[in-house]
Amino acid sequence: MSERVPERRSAGIDRWEPLRELEQATERMRRMLDDAFGGLGWPPALGERAGWSPPVDVEETDDAYVVEAELPSVKREDATVELVGNDLQITGEVKEREHTGTLRRRTRRSGRFAYRVTIPTRVDADKIDATLADGVLTVRIPKSERDQRRRIEIQS
Repeated sequence: MSERVPERRSAGIDRWEPLRELEQATERMRRMLDDAFGGLGWPPALGERAGWSPPVDVEETDDAYVVEAELPSVKREDATVELVGNDLQITGEVKEREHTGTLRRRTRRSGRFAYRVTIPTRVDADKIDATLADGVLTVRIPKSERDQRRRIEIQS
């Protein structure tokens, strides 16, 4: 566990500051999640460079693992798929579109993104393929021959 800095309390009468309490509770929760999950899935603290993870589905079939990541408007050359040990890493950047008018509302994400998932070690790394079509990156990771599910006929 990491060392915790105690919260400062002023001497005398404490004035209730709900926003400060909320900020402290959020920071404590972020630290607990960082300790438990290595910082996955929690937004960075203020001042840290913000990144994001795309929505991803990971499916296991009889002969492969299939990872599908939503990457709308991402070009093939702006995304990278790497297998490092048994970690599949998807990184890249959604480039901000140039606007000619005044931007009144923004809900679409832009900037650097990263996603990492640990896959079992018994896969056929030489046969992994990735395709990007209709804003969905699909990575197919074949299982090794010995890990594929086989149905055994029961004989009488």
